[in-house]
Amino acid sequence: MAKTKFSLSVKPTFKAKVAVPVPGQTAELVEFTFKGRTRDEFKELIDGMKDRDDVDVIMDIASGWELEEAFDAENVEILTQNYLGAARAIIEKYLSELTQARLGN
Repeated sequence: MAKTKFSLSVKPTFKAKVAVPVPGQTAELVEFTFKGRTRDEFKELIDGMKDRDDVDVIMDIASGWELEEAFDAENVEILTQNYLGAARAIIEKYLSELTQARLGN
């Protein structure tokens, strides 16, 4: 019997590339390491998002990135200050990855 790749357990982390908008240029792809969540944890996150700032949310949903700078609140703040669409792109990518199955072989 062939072994399946699917598991009932949520992986603690997963990686996804985020298209960070760069004004006047094409978006730059930055790979983030995101935190896995169960449905209940996801609901709790969504319910509390409106009362939190973008940096706090990003620090809650991600645990790393492929940039040379350390993944910490200070550098996430710099990213979101310098690239106005970055926070939205990161958060939307995370939500999309958790809620939509990837299609293809």
